[in-house]
Amino acid sequence: MNILIIGGVAGGATAAARLRRVDEHARIVLVERGPYISFANCGLPYHLSGAIAERAQLLVTTAERFAARYRVDVRTGTEAVAIDRARREVLLRDVASGSTRTESYDRLLLSPGAEALRPPLPGIDSPRVHTLRNIPDLDRIVRGLDGAQRAVVVGGGFIGLEVAENLRERGLRTTLVEAAAQVMAPLDEEMAAIVHASLRRHDVALLLNERVERFDDTADGVVLYLSSGRRLRADLVVLAIGVRPEVTLARAAGLDLGSRGGIRVDAFLRTSDADIYAVGDAIEVEQRVSGRAALVPLAGPANRQARLAADNMLAASDAQRRRYRGALGTSVLKVFELAVACTGLGEDQLRAHGVACRGTVTHGASHASYYPGAQPLTLKLVWDDSGRILGAQAIGASGADKRIDVIATAIHAGLDVRELAELELAYAPPFGSAKDPVNVAGYVAGNVLDGSCPMIDWRTLRARLDGGAQLQLIDVRSAEEFAVGSLPGARHIALETLREQLALLDPAAPTVVFCQVGLRGYLALRVLLQHGFADVVNLSGGFKTYAWACGRQDNPDLFDAEEIKPAPRRVVDAALAGD
Repeated sequence: MNILIIGGVAGGATAAARLRRVDEHARIVLVERGPYISFANCGLPYHLSGAIAERAQLLVTTAERFAARYRVDVRTGTEAVAIDRARREVLLRDVASGSTRTESYDRLLLSPGAEALRPPLPGIDSPRVHTLRNIPDLDRIVRGLDGAQRAVVVGGGFIGLEVAENLRERGLRTTLVEAAAQVMAPLDEEMAAIVHASLRRHDVALLLNERVERFDDTADGVVLYLSSGRRLRADLVVLAIGVRPEVTLARAAGLDLGSRGGIRVDAFLRTSDADIYAVGDAIEVEQRVSGRAALVPLAGPANRQARLAADNMLAASDAQRRRYRGALGTSVLKVFELAVACTGLGEDQLRAHGVACRGTVTHGASHASYYPGAQPLTLKLVWDDSGRILGAQAIGASGADKRIDVIATAIHAGLDVRELAELELAYAPPFGSAKDPVNVAGYVAGNVLDGSCPMIDWRTLRARLDGGAQLQLIDVRSAEEFAVGSLPGARHIALETLREQLALLDPAAPTVVFCQVGLRGYLALRVLLQHGFADVVNLSGGFKTYAWACGRQDNPDLFDAEEIKPAPRRVVDAALAGD
């Protein structure tokens, strides 16, 4: 078998290693346009701050070591120029010399990845404007950091947030510009608000609903002109506005592309040519929750696809091939002290697709609250009226990744929200709670499903209040908590005195009860329902979630003075206490 692999990072290198383990006699050629194979592109931002101190730590292996271990013909600095499908040949060009040669194949694997978006804005070719996708990009940014004091990151997705964090940790005055109303599009609005609060706490200037219109090089740095009329000056700019699948070669070869612009593959990861397979950021896959075509530019799915494609390329028939089941998009991101994790689809994404769903927010702790070091943990569970789990998001300084991994496994296994409540998870005070946050999320969703705990989310409540709805709002927190801040027009009745003060309330009025995070509100709701209150709901996530979501999200004026000044306190920061 003569196998040619185009692209030598996550997907290509993994496939080459798997092919050799399965077939000692296959001829395997791995070509990579850049100078490195199998580097840790997910770790690139952390070299900017020094968290990953040595650049060499980002090189998982070298071409020489890989070739020696797997007996693969590795050719770095080699670009695939054209595919001749009829002759089963690929035209290759040596990047340094420009010389070309052809290489034949019995099976071809495409793993070209994705390229950073660079819109045709005036001035975008300034040497101070960078993207970060590979080691040479990293080297250029590191050189640009010499003497730099001011940095602007454009784009609030995964890479943008990681770069902003690490530039700030390095000591630069860092501004993050995002065209949308929030960072990190997979998150629902109230969860993104927690990330915004962290950015503000760490003195990252956050500008939302702002687009860059042009760049202007000056002797004192590059000036960014924004859609609002604001101007920013920076010594260094990093563009992180997204990526698009690298499909130039596939398109020129006449391979089918999908509706999202990626290479179309079947369940066996074959392209429209049965001898050509494709994996990684360049392909479209099925999003497992929605069933829709999706682009999932994540290293985990790319590695799993590569292993599967390698096996299928060697199989003699479809009966021996295994199917790829699609991707959930499970991911985790570090934003200063927080881990921000998600799986499946969020409520906002699902509603945009016209999918009916419910979302419940719960606040807990990373482990038993009485054991030292417990950290707040916010978990949002998204599900439909049958109880099917559609997605989840978790944010906290500790334990968010563990809970998302559990829920991702539950989705993969087809469990529903009621079964989350039944999961037997490891417990000891330093590691978890007897009622794990995943169990609690299942309890809450199950209570909503069976009607024992009618809920209202922050967005619906705000809309009703803004619309002038006459609601009986009851804050059941302590007097001290109520004094710090509450919903406009809310009446304070502490949970412990509620039963004695029922006569003060109108059992026929639409009633919303709330506390800090939801637990005391639930207890109050159960009291009211059993005392004849027919129309009563509990605020999901409590005042904490409402305050986060409805508070000021950005802080564009952080750097209006030359030196960093403390970020202004917002109403959201007053809502951080637990229940």
